[in-house]
Amino acid sequence: MISDYIGIAFRNLRRRGIRSYLTLLGIFIGIAVVISLISLGNGLKVAVNSQFGISSTQVISVQAGGLTGYGPPGTGVIKPLTKDDAIAISKLNNVEKAVGRNVESLKLEYNSKSQIGFTTNIPSGEDRKFVYETIEISPLVGRLLKDGDSGVVVLGYNYYTNEETFGKIIKPGNRVLISGKSFEVIGITEKKGSFIFDNIIYMNEKDLEELTGDSETLDLIAVHVKTKEDMPQVKEDIERILRKIRNVKIGQEDFEVSTPEQALSTVNQILTGVQIFIVLIALISILVGAVGIVNTMTTSVLERKKEIGTMKAIGARNSDIFYQFFIEAGLLGLIGGIAGVVFGIGLGYLGTLAINNFIGSSTTPEISVALIVFALLGSFVIGSVSGIAPALRAAHQNPVEALRG
Repeated sequence: MISDYIGIAFRNLRRRGIRSYLTLLGIFIGIAVVISLISLGNGLKVAVNSQFGISSTQVISVQAGGLTGYGPPGTGVIKPLTKDDAIAISKLNNVEKAVGRNVESLKLEYNSKSQIGFTTNIPSGEDRKFVYETIEISPLVGRLLKDGDSGVVVLGYNYYTNEETFGKIIKPGNRVLISGKSFEVIGITEKKGSFIFDNIIYMNEKDLEELTGDSETLDLIAVHVKTKEDMPQVKEDIERILRKIRNVKIGQEDFEVSTPEQALSTVNQILTGVQIFIVLIALISILVGAVGIVNTMTTSVLERKKEIGTMKAIGARNSDIFYQFFIEAGLLGLIGGIAGVVFGIGLGYLGTLAINNFIGSSTTPEISVALIVFALLGSFVIGSVSGIAPALRAAHQNPVEALRG
């Protein structure tokens, strides 16, 4: 019986031609926008999260606050962190080690061309191993820095593959100028899909200190906690000891202590808020589509009064008439939803690739089956609900008046 209703509904939709397509437009646009925006939002979250480049959940980041300008984390502050701060933190209970990091904006020159890039220090000894494990870098060609190296650097992946900036790629064995000093490139790191890590310059700590003339201050302190369960307590202990060292009160901290989860959570909350706002705007289009279905189905009832009268005269019940128009309205919504899902997935896929290209990440576009099912079910329900009033009107038509009309 249902298959009969569906068959009749399809024939009626084809018969109305252009009017049916115009009715589908509102649902199509709304569903396409919702699907594409959610897909883009998810892709953007993954892409942005990949830029952090830190996978360890047992690392707490400490940096000075009170920024005075733009630059890498912890730079341009009123009162920077120092090596003494790192030593004090390393002595806390449940802290495995506290490693000071610096990130400087320095000019790299090669092939008579230059570019400003981030340069970071690699410490020596066991701290070197900790840093490599934390940021998860490995050599694509050449090797990584090791203890005893001097006058050498390792470059991020993009220096090896992008020849647009310097006219040709940089390979191990080439020499580059960094802030006017010559360094030999001994390695290129594998691609991480991060704009930051694929464009960074790594050099040993002593070389960077000699280049900048600063051997005391730190931009960042990476704190390795012994166990994940100790993270909250260690975070409080770090804040307590830094307040004492820097002579500040609670609520007046000129430093920030954060876990990877906190940083990602803040970013994701902002992205989710923007995503929800835009989707709510897109729902207006779906509402317009629903009104269009009501209008189309109401017009259809008026145009098919004789058809309704004939059906009732040969024995059709009110429920038969109702289901015919009800399913027809639902199909209008479903067809618009299918078209919107296909278009939205394509737009979301291309948009994610564009995001990857823009920020230098390598995330894979994701298609949510649950989202597709929900969108299709929702479009059918919207169409069906929109068709209830016209369907009831058709079902309660007086057969004698309908045949006269």
